Amino acid sequence: MKPWHAQEWQQSVQGASALLEDQSQLTVRFLSETLARVTLKPQAGYREPRTWAIAPVLQGDAPLQGRSRDDLTGFPLPPIKHQVQAGVLQVGTPRLSVRLHPHPLRLEWQAGSGGPDLLSDRGTSAYLREKRTGAIRHCLQRNTAERYYGLGDKTGPLNLHGRRLRTGGMDSLGYDPEHGDPLYKHWPFVLSRTPQGQWLGLYYDTLSTCTFDLGCEHDNYHGFYRYVDIDDGDLDYYLMVGQTPAEVVAQFVALIGGTALPPRWSVGYAQTAMGLADAPDAQAQLDAFIDKARDHRIPVSAFHYGSGYSSRGKQRYVFTWNHQKFPDPKALNEKFHAAGMRLVANIKPCLLDDHPAYALVRDRQWLIENAVTQQPVVEPFWDGQGSHLDFTHPEAYRWWQQQLAEKVLDYGLDAGWNDNNEYAIQDEDASVHGFGEPLPMHRSRPLQALLMTRATYEAQKSRLAPGEPVFTVTRAGPPGIQRYAQTWSGDNTTSWRTLRWNIRTGLQMSLSGLFNVGHDVGGFYGPLPEPELFVRWVQSCCLNPRMVMNSWKEGGASNLPWMHPEVAAEVIDAIRLRYRLMPYLWSLFEQAHASHSPILRPTFFVFPEDEACYEDCDDFMLGDALLAAPVVCPGERERRVYLPQLPQGQPWVDFHDGTLWASGQMHTVAAPLGRLPLFVRSGAQLPLANPRPGQLPQHDDPITELKSFGP
Repeated sequence: MKPWHAQEWQQSVQGASALLEDQSQLTVRFLSETLARVTLKPQAGYREPRTWAIAPVLQGDAPLQGRSRDDLTGFPLPPIKHQVQAGVLQVGTPRLSVRLHPHPLRLEWQAGSGGPDLLSDRGTSAYLREKRTGAIRHCLQRNTAERYYGLGDKTGPLNLHGRRLRTGGMDSLGYDPEHGDPLYKHWPFVLSRTPQGQWLGLYYDTLSTCTFDLGCEHDNYHGFYRYVDIDDGDLDYYLMVGQTPAEVVAQFVALIGGTALPPRWSVGYAQTAMGLADAPDAQAQLDAFIDKARDHRIPVSAFHYGSGYSSRGKQRYVFTWNHQKFPDPKALNEKFHAAGMRLVANIKPCLLDDHPAYALVRDRQWLIENAVTQQPVVEPFWDGQGSHLDFTHPEAYRWWQQQLAEKVLDYGLDAGWNDNNEYAIQDEDASVHGFGEPLPMHRSRPLQALLMTRATYEAQKSRLAPGEPVFTVTRAGPPGIQRYAQTWSGDNTTSWRTLRWNIRTGLQMSLSGLFNVGHDVGGFYGPLPEPELFVRWVQSCCLNPRMVMNSWKEGGASNLPWMHPEVAAEVIDAIRLRYRLMPYLWSLFEQAHASHSPILRPTFFVFPEDEACYEDCDDFMLGDALLAAPVVCPGERERRVYLPQLPQGQPWVDFHDGTLWASGQMHTVAAPLGRLPLFVRSGAQLPLANPRPGQLPQHDDPITELKSFGP
């Protein structure tokens, strides 16, 4: 790779720019007092001239066909100051500035003019391009005391310092919950904390696969550094700064369009079970599920249909019903609704080559094609061969919405669940329509998942009353999916390790700007959870934004709340705890939508000045008032937990019995099998709900108590 050198920097109204040796142009612009942007525009123009991620919340959604990469509408564009110090041009606002060095090309960022250093490009070489592959590398100096978070659905400890990770979607069934990478999301955003306690975010706006080396690599000639490799895309990054992690995350989420406020019913407990929908007598099995849930007095707000309703053997045929297994699906769906359950249907973007609509869609060129042969790309999918729909083709987009309406929503289902949408197509010559401007497949994989999710969202919205919220869910996608959908950590495996490490993945997604998240309760893949593990898993997930018990097990078995009679009471208690706290949980959804704040939070997010909170742990905050300490090891009936320092030495309060616990200390607390250790910060008031007389808990139960916690 060859490093770039710049000609003299030229001042502009919004920042500065410089021509490089190859006549490409590097430009620095200040979009707000705490948000700057750096673009590298090749002489021939951007490889990715449009973006679908950037949608400033005051501007509205990005256009369906994409937003011009040079479009600056929606940003305040503050006045900036230019000055030359020791021969170096410095540009910035009162809160963020940059020193611009031409030889070699290097940027040094500060908190205001003369404030503490925040971020510096690598001094020896910072911007490089590889001629052979077209890859771009951005290298930054690295302090070994820096902390890195983000990048979406990453596994392992929250601090990513020292790891090398990729952004790119994979169908990661049975992934390693501690080391597996990549999973399902393309999410090139890094949240950093400097040794001085400053916070900043770096978002690389590209659909190309990225590799982030956060201190794994070392080269004696360059000192300590970190870098991102962008595979044949553009260098276009946004830098945002703040005094707290909350300030930075909020800026990033506002940049990418905010977070959808879902319907309240979607926050209740939900169930899905592939084994039931895959069974030869699926309708009878699901009919019996409704009765069993009622008999066991288990509140269920939604049932998520697995793809079994569309299956023939192991193969799945989207937008079809197997009427041998489902002789009268509309009647079944009416029974679900009568039982108070909304319905969500699994939908997939690939048509198997013997799908009833395959010939029609192929002939209209709505499938992803090989640019050389102009024939559909056919690759393995769900025990068959199939081709993926191209959501960058307007007619294919509309066809999808029509099929969703006629074959799913008109059957009495309420929402679509966008699944298996990673688009990990291997054909190097694959190309997409690109709304009339073709894109190579390797620069549009995440885009397909985003547009699939948007198409589903819009099709549902068109059928609702004005202002009525929409619910959908997606497994894959890039920044932007949070404008439409809930997501989760994918096809996890039943194990104690997964229970433990999934907590971090949920928090990592939250720090990345994905707030409506969760995990498959009990584990999707692998063996059925044994009773103790099952209870602890339900407890751990009962306060996640998404609580769905979803599974696929050999032999058709399923994770169900009553599957272990000896612990059914403990499982039901945890589900009921969710409904008891529903008013508080719902208030956090409203905050996520209005203020761009996570629902799940690491303790350091709420207490960034408490250094003890940065130690890796199994705890998490729900909002800023509740601290949960789930048990994640077999046989434990006590739990060590650190309770962060509160102002004026205020104590924490046990949610269950009111016991006071000193803040700023480690404690050993009781954790019998039926109890989730849960603590409330002193002085907090929690709105609590109770079911209406004679009824099961529901998502909209009235607030019956505003409970104060404290001495």
